[in-house]
Amino acid sequence: MTTENQIDDVNVRSVEVLITPAALKAEMPISDEARQTVLTGRQTIRNILDGTDHRLFLVVGPCSIHDINAAQDYAERLKVLADKVKDTLYLVMRVYFEKPRTTIGWKGLINDPDMNDSFDIQKGLHIGRKLLIDLNAMGLPCATEALDPMSPQYMHDLIAWSAIGARTTESQTHREMSSGLSSPVGFKNGTDGGLKVAINALLSVQNPHSFLGMNTQGQIAIVNTKGNAYGHVVLRGGDGKPNYDSVSVTLAEKELTKSKITHNIMVDCSHANSNKDPALQPLVMDNVSNQILEGNKSIVALMIESHLKFGRQDIPSDLSQLEYGKSVTDGCISWETTEEAILKMHEKLKEVLPKRRIA
Repeated sequence: MTTENQIDDVNVRSVEVLITPAALKAEMPISDEARQTVLTGRQTIRNILDGTDHRLFLVVGPCSIHDINAAQDYAERLKVLADKVKDTLYLVMRVYFEKPRTTIGWKGLINDPDMNDSFDIQKGLHIGRKLLIDLNAMGLPCATEALDPMSPQYMHDLIAWSAIGARTTESQTHREMSSGLSSPVGFKNGTDGGLKVAINALLSVQNPHSFLGMNTQGQIAIVNTKGNAYGHVVLRGGDGKPNYDSVSVTLAEKELTKSKITHNIMVDCSHANSNKDPALQPLVMDNVSNQILEGNKSIVALMIESHLKFGRQDIPSDLSQLEYGKSVTDGCISWETTEEAILKMHEKLKEVLPKRRIA
């Protein structure tokens, strides 16, 4: 109860002490199989970014995870497909637990696992970590968005690739955090479609930083990082316009050259690049394939929002009415469309990629 003389925590309703990262990892340790998947995944992506591995890496999966059973169902299918195309395309599952919100809305499985505004974050951390352990144990590397600066302490030992979203690429906090992440990290261009914030982020992340953070014991600490050499740009369009076309990619290459940054570009097939219409994502994939066939050397990765079923749904008050395998955030392409588009890309690029040299 606040009083008129209170000066501290005036707008804080309550504070709950959370499990520490060290305690969660002790409860749910990474298995040997999962550890090997993470190490292999990170190194493979580094090799692709270095140009010593000719393949593309594709971050594929639901816009957000809300149903663990559907996520595991999806992962089993993705693993079969990954094995089919592994000579040309390296598939990484998109396992996003946190969703940025412009105003309000469901914030993701970690923040609100029961999808009812109960915000049982303790439960969300346990569910999320178990899923990541299980997927990695299957041999499927995982990717996520590093949104909350505290989350990586709980989960990042299970992540092969991280994204910094369009809303947070400009954030100093996220740039500093990314300089210490153990995985390669992709920075999306700004929501206005401009590259400047992403390029500034890439220049920042490769350098050492010192900042306030949290250690594995849950204590506030001074974090000193070495810098992350594997940052790269993600073109996701913006301001209602796409930027995956050959002209936009060439302009991006020029900006990267000007800033002395390696030409490593990921194309996000969703968001403004598909005009927020998930059905257009395969067309973006096909366009990128054609650019590579025509000699592009800078596009090394794609991101695809895909689920078991096409489209999206609102979260109903009666959660039993949720449709299985359909996104509750951004719309996704169906599994059948995903498989068809990836197999088509594999067929188009399997001969040309081994001869390609990264600029």
